[in-house]
Amino acid sequence: MKPPPFSYHDPRTVSDAVALLGKLDNAKLLAGGQSMMPMLNMRFVQPDHIIDLNRVDGLSYIREANGAIEIGAIEIGAMTRQRDIEFSDVVRKRCPLMYEAIQHVGHRQTRNRGTIGGSLCHLDPSAELVTVAAAMDATVTVQGPNSMRQVEFAAFPVAFMTPAIELNELVTAVSFPIWPEGHGYGFVEFSRRHGDFAITSAAALLTEDASGKVTRASVTLGGVAVAPIRATEVEQVLIGQTPDDKLLREACEACRKYEAIDDIHAPASYRQHLATVMARRALEQARARLKSHSKH
Repeated sequence: MKPPPFSYHDPRTVSDAVALLGKLDNAKLLAGGQSMMPMLNMRFVQPDHIIDLNRVDGLSYIREANGAIEIGAIEIGAMTRQRDIEFSDVVRKRCPLMYEAIQHVGHRQTRNRGTIGGSLCHLDPSAELVTVAAAMDATVTVQGPNSMRQVEFAAFPVAFMTPAIELNELVTAVSFPIWPEGHGYGFVEFSRRHGDFAITSAAALLTEDASGKVTRASVTLGGVAVAPIRATEVEQVLIGQTPDDKLLREACEACRKYEAIDDIHAPASYRQHLATVMARRALEQARARLKSHSKH
């Protein structure tokens, strides 16, 4: 199929793109196009206007804010290609969970074009970068006609594949708080084929004290519900405990309680089962990478 007719716009600045969004009816933003183009061709979306962000200045970068060793954040411009994230030394060293997850995003060809901002705004609940953003308590920077605002990622999904941005706003950057050196991290997913969206995925982050007890935990499930699920019940069980096999298995049983999607790819009960398995495997990976465990 071919896309429906539309008018094409090619702004060079963020303010020009925002101005176009404000004055054009039924407009869509084009970032990497890895989701937009198939949806146009199948006519799932039929915009009157396409606003191309690919030549907008200042939206592609990866930088470490604050420059501190133990604190700070990595800020990534919305038009940064997934392939650039994959090969970033800053991401690999300071945000290893994202580096781990990016290996599962599509294929090399799609990562060459796909952007982090496009993935987060498309907001597929199975998308790996969406799960990472939820796991790391990311903050999304949104630019509107009058001001810039910041949205905590926990509040970013408002409905299925619907982000908390207005029609005259666009995402310009995403900030990921850095976990301390020596933390444990793990990302696993179950998909039919490599490169497919995950039926269920899990991201885990852990820190520990000198006695090997968990001091901080993040457990996030992707693909289970209409938005990523932070498994706070699992996190709370882990805090203050030694993460042995028995504890991880018992804690992750709570994942069966989450309301799950029931569709042609998998019934809800299967996703709930996968959630318990994927969460445990991600935590096992994270535990193995904790500083104390990695020495053995």
